Amino acid sequence: MTMNLRAWMIGLTAAGMLTAAGGAAAQTPAPLTQAVVTDIMEPDFNVINLPTTRPMKPFRSSFHLTHRFLGNLKDGSFADNLGNLFGLDNGAMVGLEYRIALTERIQAVFYRSSIDKTIQFSGRFDAVRQSDVMPVSISAFGGVEGNQNFGWHAQGRATVKAPTIGATVSRTLMDRAVVYVVPAFTHNTLVLGDVHRNTFILGTGARVRLGENSFIVAEVSPRLSGYAPGSPEFGFGIEKRVGGHTFQLNFSNATATTFAQVARGGFPSTIYFGFNLGRKF
Repeated sequence: MTMNLRAWMIGLTAAGMLTAAGGAAAQTPAPLTQAVVTDIMEPDFNVINLPTTRPMKPFRSSFHLTHRFLGNLKDGSFADNLGNLFGLDNGAMVGLEYRIALTERIQAVFYRSSIDKTIQFSGRFDAVRQSDVMPVSISAFGGVEGNQNFGWHAQGRATVKAPTIGATVSRTLMDRAVVYVVPAFTHNTLVLGDVHRNTFILGTGARVRLGENSFIVAEVSPRLSGYAPGSPEFGFGIEKRVGGHTFQLNFSNATATTFAQVARGGFPSTIYFGFNLGRKF
């Protein structure tokens, strides 16, 4: 009887130790896959204006809203800017985008900006995705934009069609940062009569993770050749993801949001406050 009791207690203790060991093993977090890291580090389809390589599942869609308030934060004192809520009282350039994934690698995008009533049609093809054997993701994109509602309701006003082709190359650095290089060529960045000017840019950007769902972002788009007025477009901001929503507060030297507007650059002595709001479905 005593021997059986002792054996039973030894067996119970051993079983408890095995259960505890199994529980500890089960609580050990599994390593993150590259797909999970990409989803964490690319909460939206833009850095600020430059396109990212964020994928989207087939037939899923996204809505994107851009605001660039027209108050120049370099004009006046801090008290002056505070008085007009850092440009909110000066009106804004507003853009609306709808994006849908046709396949795992192809996205179609419609965007409309209030700057000269510009409509942009574009598409993206995800050629390469970062993995254990591939160090970068590469997405090719192209589009065409036209002012005055793409010329459909120009009512005698001059219209310009500006096509763009380019690619986004990204590198995710663990789950802490992503860097982007975005070469792009735009035709008709300037049209004066029979004179047509083109622009080639090499955009660069980065997104750095601050907390679980918070990021800082920055980008600049220097022009390497062609029509290059003013200063290269640049911007920086802070971003927060909550579920399917992404909200970004940004500062930039331009109200640009389309490919051709970014290629035309920004202004040498302006800083505009704005925001991007995204919702994925």
